[in-house]
Amino acid sequence: MNPNLSRRHFIKAVIASSVAAASHTGIRSAGAQERHRGAVERLISLNINGRTRRVDVLPQETLAYTLRYKLGLTGTKIGCNRGECGACTVLIDDIPNYSCSTLTHSVRARGVLTIEGLQAADGTLHPVQQAFIDELAPQCGFCTPGQVMSAVALLKENPKPSREEVRQALSGNLCRCGAYDHYLNGVMRASGQS
Repeated sequence: MNPNLSRRHFIKAVIASSVAAASHTGIRSAGAQERHRGAVERLISLNINGRTRRVDVLPQETLAYTLRYKLGLTGTKIGCNRGECGACTVLIDDIPNYSCSTLTHSVRARGVLTIEGLQAADGTLHPVQQAFIDELAPQCGFCTPGQVMSAVALLKENPKPSREEVRQALSGNLCRCGAYDHYLNGVMRASGQS
């Protein structure tokens, strides 16, 4: 027996070889199964902020995960990760959607707009972003990207909303700091009604 081989090293080696053998078999059989059942294409093109981006996406991957961790667009926040808080709101074909509960594969042929896509090329902020700053709407700022995206969607559809319509449009976005009136004031300012 090798004097340098302890019981611990022996057990680690057995476990490592078992894991390696199991993972190799699992990869091969999973690949074979996908080919037979009509595999989901992993390398896809997405239209993000008016630009085509190629990205490797798992079948069960959410849009929020893809945006943040694969494309580096960290303005989209993941708060609850179950479609309740609105921090991850993005526009898909100008409709606000929770990106944490939208599968990336479902947006392949659609236009996705994130908070990063609002700023003009010269650095000028979108009117909603500027109005939120002017009204001191962001407190901690965590919900702000989702609030902005919901407000942008509303103003695209209805450029002169009533305060109640703004309240309804932002109702899917929770604010930990309770700055709801500041956000409402910001949307009214961005619509030219304050």
